[in-house]
Amino acid sequence: MFAKLFGKLVPLRPGEAAPVLLATAYGFCILFAFYLLRPVRDEIGAADRGNLQLLWTAVFLVMLLAVPLYSVAVARLRRGAFIVLANRFFAANLIAFYAALVLLPDSARTWIDRAFYVWLSVFALFVVTVFWGLVVDLFRDEQGRRLFGFITVGSSLGGIAGSSATALLAAHVPVFLLLLLAVLPLEAACWLARALDRRAVAAPGDATATLNREPDATIGGNAWSGIVAVFRSPALRGIALWILLMTFASTMLYFIQSHLVGEAITDRALRRAFLARIDLAVNVVTILTQAFLTARILQRIGVGLTLAVLPAVAALGFVALGMAPTALALSALLVIRVLYDSSRHALAKPAREVLFTRVEREQRYKSKAFIDAAVYRGGDLLSGWIYVGLAALGMTVGAIALAAAPVAVAWAVLGRRLGREEAEGSG
Repeated sequence: MFAKLFGKLVPLRPGEAAPVLLATAYGFCILFAFYLLRPVRDEIGAADRGNLQLLWTAVFLVMLLAVPLYSVAVARLRRGAFIVLANRFFAANLIAFYAALVLLPDSARTWIDRAFYVWLSVFALFVVTVFWGLVVDLFRDEQGRRLFGFITVGSSLGGIAGSSATALLAAHVPVFLLLLLAVLPLEAACWLARALDRRAVAAPGDATATLNREPDATIGGNAWSGIVAVFRSPALRGIALWILLMTFASTMLYFIQSHLVGEAITDRALRRAFLARIDLAVNVVTILTQAFLTARILQRIGVGLTLAVLPAVAALGFVALGMAPTALALSALLVIRVLYDSSRHALAKPAREVLFTRVEREQRYKSKAFIDAAVYRGGDLLSGWIYVGLAALGMTVGAIALAAAPVAVAWAVLGRRLGREEAEGSG
């Protein structure tokens, strides 16, 4: 009965059920770990909002160091080895943060908070990049259109579980415990990644194989080859520009959120709980969209128009925030965050990952890591300083929101163009 129900929900073909479920469970684990910790980071950002641009500068600099080191691991280790290594490295970091919070004096808490903010921003992108690098390496372009929507359901379920747990525990347990809890799903993710890798390696190397078999023991190249490829490839440059424009919109929205939440809610525990409830609402809407609509939308309107949905939501949201009365600003923010984040996870994310199924294998891991990590955080950094500069010129939160709307329109046009190029490549 479960198999029949699953088959009706997901457009599966023979042999795809097991790898799809494994990938979905892997996504659940890493997002469960992240969403346990995300409200902690966002509350730190709201409390230290005057230094957000400095924290994001630190995140970008750490990314510049981390991406080449990750590329070296990718070049020298088998896929199954470097994916497990990355997840366990971050789990060890969480244990180290726990030890610092327990053993160091309270006077060090401010700097521990700031270090954790930077660390979690790096963690969030790297573990997701590693996960999707494996997924786009295993599934083909046509499979991505049918299956990536459901695979992202696991991520949303993980987000619901993590944000629900934090919302329930935030006011009752020390933050230290959340760090240790997040280690458990990261270890589970390691075992699931190994299971997916073993299934691909054992698959027959023919055109009917369910998963793409790993062609070589290692990917090869050097620390910089993935970065160079981004500047040489028009397709990768287009994806990188799309990411930059997305980070601009997301950063403007994040700074607006930090300002509005920081001003309206003064208690730190209540802020954590409020932010966790936003995450919970986002993930509920996201999972319903992923389960019932994403695959149908991708197949019906194509990758390009799907990529244009998120920018359209952003443009309308910025206009709404710019025109909302002060008394309604927080309510408007809640609605916009739910619509924006659910569109980003349920539609933009799987559509964007389909684009990576058509690039070379080294680019799926190295170039993708550079785009998803360094370019992403570089966009965050640039956009953060733009926000600070506009605020320094005396612009209000509403005026900044209205100024961001035309950029979102340009972003939508780019998404449509990327979709046309992908369709021509598929043809």
